[in-house]
Amino acid sequence: MTDPIIRLLWEDWADRALSVPQYQTPGSAGADICANLLPADRAAGLTLHPMQRAVVPTGIRVEIPPGFEMQIRPRSGLATKFGVTLPNTPGTIDSDYRGPLGVPLINLGPDPFVVRHGDRIAQCVVAPVVQARFEAVEILGETDRGTGGFGSTGRGR
Repeated sequence: MTDPIIRLLWEDWADRALSVPQYQTPGSAGADICANLLPADRAAGLTLHPMQRAVVPTGIRVEIPPGFEMQIRPRSGLATKFGVTLPNTPGTIDSDYRGPLGVPLINLGPDPFVVRHGDRIAQCVVAPVVQARFEAVEILGETDRGTGGFGSTGRGR
């Protein structure tokens, strides 16, 4: 399989001096995505108060090849140090979406957190997609687990 190419289009207002998504090491699965704040917000940044959510702009739109998706995931450093994460993780960008790429962030920490222009705020993972067929049936196949729900294969069983 050849590596997919993700085409990027800058928004008219975007700061093109910021980097496009980048892998930080040769072994990285996710490429870091930067906050590309609107010109009016760049000096002060965007403050997320505890439990506040906001969609942070990246200044780009993407074209993902058919058969792939882009997953938007939190950065572990922001989550562990500040409690800043994504409220819908992983977020999925479908191959047919062409709108602006915004990253929804939430501050679960006790203190306000300022997102600065150019901060690495999330990471994206490009993954293949398989579309399944769904079929209604009268009975499902049996397994050892059966109908055991949450935690049924973990401790206490």
